Amino acid sequence: MQKSMDEKLARILADPSCGDFILADAKDADMAFGLASAGASPEQHGGEARFRTMADYRQNMRELVEQGLLDIMLMSASSNEVLTIQERLFDGSHITPAVRANDTTDIWLAGGTGRYPQKPSRPFRTATIDHIMCGKVRCEAGERRVGADLGLYSMTFNNDVGLDLASLEHYRAFRHEAETAGFRHFLEVFDPNAPQGEIKDVGRFVADNIARALAGVTSAGRPLFLKIAYHGPAAMEALASYDRTMIPGILGGSAGTTLDAFGLLADAKKYGARVALFGRKINNAEHQPSFVKQLRAVADGAVGAVEAVKAYHGDLQGLGIAPKRSLDDDLKTGEAASAYSGGGSSAANQGGRGAAGLKTANSVDSRGQPDFSNMTPAEKVAWQRSRWDRILG
Repeated sequence: MQKSMDEKLARILADPSCGDFILADAKDADMAFGLASAGASPEQHGGEARFRTMADYRQNMRELVEQGLLDIMLMSASSNEVLTIQERLFDGSHITPAVRANDTTDIWLAGGTGRYPQKPSRPFRTATIDHIMCGKVRCEAGERRVGADLGLYSMTFNNDVGLDLASLEHYRAFRHEAETAGFRHFLEVFDPNAPQGEIKDVGRFVADNIARALAGVTSAGRPLFLKIAYHGPAAMEALASYDRTMIPGILGGSAGTTLDAFGLLADAKKYGARVALFGRKINNAEHQPSFVKQLRAVADGAVGAVEAVKAYHGDLQGLGIAPKRSLDDDLKTGEAASAYSGGGSSAANQGGRGAAGLKTANSVDSRGQPDFSNMTPAEKVAWQRSRWDRILG
């Protein structure tokens, strides 16, 4: 079956104003969070946290693929083996299966440690391209379309020559391997997780590094589109207009309110984004298919963000599902809104201002940046956890 992602990409490249928008569910959290990946279980015992299982997680993927409103389902290689290779879930669907192709150290978010995200990101790949494409270490002739042929590759620039050089070298090796195998990718660039020196404009820093990194890459090795944090209208417009072959997309960030989610999508699209990958916002929804239904309506310009929130609550009421927030509360913006406000700041710029336990004067400097030299170890962990809670899609 023809995939909607391919059709939309062709139309967007021909005419960026065509109105098409690519929507993805990022259900690759098992590459980052471990046991908490599938989300909180509705079953709570004496306040003890319980989590859904991987079986639950994959069942949510099946339901959303069957619904048919997404364009991409992003998974781990192990979920891809079950759903794409073994079950053939995507054979009769217009939805494209995709796999997280690398797992840099800044997304190693195992509970109880909190140390890895404090260190500058280092490149690493658990999955191999052949394992993604056919489920084994070496694909035989004709096996490379058994699994997925699309992957997400992630990088984080930290303003350090040695660190960033290593990231670029690993990305180059991945591109060459992918081109040889006929494997496509899209590129995720996170905000600096441990910047070496002051970065006054994170949005510009990220955009400049993307433009520079791709300037030496020919079309055979280029990413289909980008996935970045939304830094506001000016930064998005600048990136979208710079090179029409670099289609910008946004990551969804933390759950927040429903208006946070729908407003982020609407605002980013208005200023040039043509792709959104929402992970936790979908996964934490009271009813994922209803949430995706309204995301699709906002992405296609059928409704505005406020109307979509009201319609979502109407859907929940019709299903007999109690919402986590009242409609009035869900029509407010939460702390996550600072990551996509018109001021052009992101979670990295906001430092620890929204993090639990980081409201003391010593936790941020005069510019509102995190002041790690004055933080206790517990405060550093809390800042990193809060940052990733806001920005990881």
